[in-house]
Amino acid sequence: MNEQNTPNEETPKAEQPKEPINWKAEILSWIQVIVAAAVIAFVITTFIIANSRIPSASMENTIMTGDRVIGSRLTYHFKDPERGDVVIFVFGYGCKNCGAQYQENSDGVCPACGRPDSRNSIVYYVKRVIGLPGDTIDIHDGHVYVNNSETPLEEPYLPEPMDTPVALHYEVPEDCYLMLGDNRNHSADARFWQNTYISRDDIIAKVLFRYFPSIGKIE
Repeated sequence: MNEQNTPNEETPKAEQPKEPINWKAEILSWIQVIVAAAVIAFVITTFIIANSRIPSASMENTIMTGDRVIGSRLTYHFKDPERGDVVIFVFGYGCKNCGAQYQENSDGVCPACGRPDSRNSIVYYVKRVIGLPGDTIDIHDGHVYVNNSETPLEEPYLPEPMDTPVALHYEVPEDCYLMLGDNRNHSADARFWQNTYISRDDIIAKVLFRYFPSIGKIE
């Protein structure tokens, strides 16, 4: 008796030959993906966000040493910095020759060894905006006073009372800002810089949140 296939049995199909891989097309496809990713990353980091690592304790306890933060570059395209904003800005340069860190100067070179600014690394700082263009800022008796107010500026972010061994007075120029760290007793900020004020053009981004080692909003 001849065997016949039942409806539940499948007749083996002839194996189709596999098409050879077109390595040239495959490599070209991967190159296109990598280039597209690089362009997107460049656009995001150049025009949308700024990423910064905090190397010191100058902003504690708002931002701790070693924290990494994200800032919005777009924010200040639509409005000016406001008092109390935590911002990323260009402080100056780090000399690749002698290691000196310095603010920009009229000579355009490292004051320690003479290496041109253009050949050195840009140094970014993170501080809080305290003085706005045209403001008068006075610091005494442990407090900041704005525009001759008798009431001190409320600063709930300070981790401890501020030491003020001498009274300080600032008149912020137009298109410039006065920056201070939150950890005032351990912050190298405008009170100690050779160039006291930061130009509006040097403010890069408003800090929005911390993403490492934990996620948290910055206020």
